[in-house]
Amino acid sequence: MIVFRYLSREVLLTLSAVSAVLLVIIMSGRFIKYLAQAAQGMLDPGVLFMIMGFRLPGFLQLILPLGLFLGILLAYGRLYLESEMTVLSATGMSQQRLLGMTMVPALLVALLVAWLSLVLNPLGVARVAQIINQQDALTEFDTLVPGRFQNLRDGSRVTYTEQLSDDRAHLAGVFISEKRLSQDKSKDRGISVLVAEKGRQEVQADGNRYLILENGYRYDGNPGQANYRAIKYDTYGVLLPKPEVSEEITDREAIPTADLFNHAGLRERAELQWRLSLPLLVFIVTLMAVPLSRVNPRQGRFLKLLPAILLYMAYLTILIAGRSALEKGKMPIALGLWPVHGLFLLIGIGLMYWEPLRLKLASRRAEVARG
Repeated sequence: MIVFRYLSREVLLTLSAVSAVLLVIIMSGRFIKYLAQAAQGMLDPGVLFMIMGFRLPGFLQLILPLGLFLGILLAYGRLYLESEMTVLSATGMSQQRLLGMTMVPALLVALLVAWLSLVLNPLGVARVAQIINQQDALTEFDTLVPGRFQNLRDGSRVTYTEQLSDDRAHLAGVFISEKRLSQDKSKDRGISVLVAEKGRQEVQADGNRYLILENGYRYDGNPGQANYRAIKYDTYGVLLPKPEVSEEITDREAIPTADLFNHAGLRERAELQWRLSLPLLVFIVTLMAVPLSRVNPRQGRFLKLLPAILLYMAYLTILIAGRSALEKGKMPIALGLWPVHGLFLLIGIGLMYWEPLRLKLASRRAEVARG
């Protein structure tokens, strides 16, 4: 029991450290992407951390299996390097018993990954989709930031305001530049520029929103051409387009797992196979990591780290490719992703018994040579 607690603690501590580092790296990259969208006026900066929180289960369901795999390699590699595993082997610790002890923390990780994959991640993806839909319901000026040029309406409009009231109803120092297209959007009719000292938003009884600009100029056309014109105005009203809001969530990752069992579509069945594969992935990578962690103290514990990571990446890549093949109907849906798991299960078993078999054959050859 003491040895079991010691090994489990080493694995779980290394797992936590590795997973934390991977999580920070992945979340930083995703946060930068959302931050860029907020800078462009596509997202409200106030919802960035909320989106990241709901996306956390999706990150963890992929990070934890890799963290466990690397945790076993690093923790047991250190024990081999410091000859602690040699002492344990001398007291009767076999590879099979070591694997059995390692499967206990692996079971805890697998249960956590199953909870994330089957329950939390679909809820998080659905909540993120709802937030994005709510962002689409905002008008262009709800995400406007004073003192910054922002691309709005798919880059066809650039808006700037020096000042913006707290209720976002009054603006000062307004600049709006918009491309003018023909009705069929096939011909560029130049650029329309609006400049105003101040502006305000008005909501009519029918729900339409207007931007009322005061004391400014409107410039239409391309400078230098005959159709270019400049108009001074005291009051100018602009109808703000109503946002197109979709309440329907089409992302299959947001479908509850219980509902996937009742779907007959290839994409939904493939998604179910993927969610069930992640907990199983934990046990198979554990089976591969235990023999791969066995190193010679003279060689160092990082000798097998790169090949082990490549093996893990091959496993995950083939799973993703299999998922894509299931969605496109190139693989029988009844067969699923089980052949991929079976292949790497055989690889894990081969790694488990290869080293003892090699040592046994070498011992017999030595005996024959002496005889």
